[in-house]
Amino acid sequence: MKVLKFGGTSVGSAQRIKEVAKLITDGEQKIVVLSAMSGTTNTLVEISDYLYKKNPEGANEIINKLEHTYKKHVDELFSTAEYKQKALEMIKSHFDYIRAFTKDLFTLFEEKVILAQGELISTALMNYYLQECGTSSVLLPALDYMRTDKNAEPDPVYIKDKLQIQLELHPGVEIYITQGYICRNAYGEIDNLQRGGSDYTASLIGAAINATEIQIWTDIDGMHNNDPRIVENTTPVRQLHFEEAAELAYFGAKILHPTCIQPAKYANIPVRLLNTMDPTAPGTLISNDTEKGKIKAVAAKDNITAIKIKSSRMLLAHGFLRKVFEIFESYQTSIDMICTSEVGVSVSIDNTKHLNEILDDLKKYGTVTVDKNMCIVCVVGDLEWENVGFEAKTMDAMKDVPVRMISYGGSNYNISFLIRECDKKAALQSLSKELFDNN
Repeated sequence: MKVLKFGGTSVGSAQRIKEVAKLITDGEQKIVVLSAMSGTTNTLVEISDYLYKKNPEGANEIINKLEHTYKKHVDELFSTAEYKQKALEMIKSHFDYIRAFTKDLFTLFEEKVILAQGELISTALMNYYLQECGTSSVLLPALDYMRTDKNAEPDPVYIKDKLQIQLELHPGVEIYITQGYICRNAYGEIDNLQRGGSDYTASLIGAAINATEIQIWTDIDGMHNNDPRIVENTTPVRQLHFEEAAELAYFGAKILHPTCIQPAKYANIPVRLLNTMDPTAPGTLISNDTEKGKIKAVAAKDNITAIKIKSSRMLLAHGFLRKVFEIFESYQTSIDMICTSEVGVSVSIDNTKHLNEILDDLKKYGTVTVDKNMCIVCVVGDLEWENVGFEAKTMDAMKDVPVRMISYGGSNYNISFLIRECDKKAALQSLSKELFDNN
């Protein structure tokens, strides 16, 4: 069985829901994970904001506006009076429930309940529409099987057991519809998966049922070998290793959150990225297979700050690096890149919230210099050290770009350059020309 996930833009209107319904009704049994319709979650956050500020009138105005939008969707989506009525009653019950929160104390718990309504509505609409079309479909309530533990991490054993029970209640159904993003926490309260949202849900479900494939459907044509806004004639990357996809996601490719495909990686289930706007395109396949010796893509990450600590006390001394890292840990600031020499260490960070305090503490151990407005450019592919020549290619491409740091060896799939943001365009274009134009 396959697991298919559709994001908010893929189900963002009545027409989009109809298009997705066509895509998923091919006679094969599958689980379909849906996000809230695009814009809904942001509006629910806005409603919550009014309630935090004890402004029920403001909240009710937004609630009424959103309910009116959904009534229009229902009008466009359904052609029979029976299903139109069912959908309108479902919409009314959800919005009446949301309105109930305007009368009492409002906390984070209530906010999470409100945020869950978007997915509950979108899945109900899709289920009703499929049934109106004569398709065998059923709702699998995510709140009945998707749970996190006391560390707010998904509980895979619980998920697998409870999901199996849900599937056994409805044998022989063609399409199982379920909600992405939402779950219950260890205490049974409504919560959400945060990182990666609906993609994470799809990956967890895929691992739980040992799916043949997990498909992530978005409005973007897979991962590209460069940034299409900066480099002309970029092409989608058709095959990636899980580690390559994680590197690209972290370093700027916004299509996939790095943590959300970990369950699929560990269960050895391939993940395919597909485009709802162009469903015939092959997309990008992410698996544990590596294309030997091939450089796949280049990505960039902006708003990087570089910090250098130079100290003669570091020479032949043990414990120096530990002291430096403990400073970053104490301010909950993660490090992107690191380079060391006998008398100095350079690191890069993307979170500057506590930069001044970090710099003050670092000055106890050496001379500190800071470079702001930097950018990490990352080359991704099979970069095993035995593969001869790729370093020369990348260095040659960067020969006219001032490079502040180079990181290689921490991963077999990545070589990273720290450069000024103003040099990013030149670097990406040069790397693209050197690495991909002759392929």
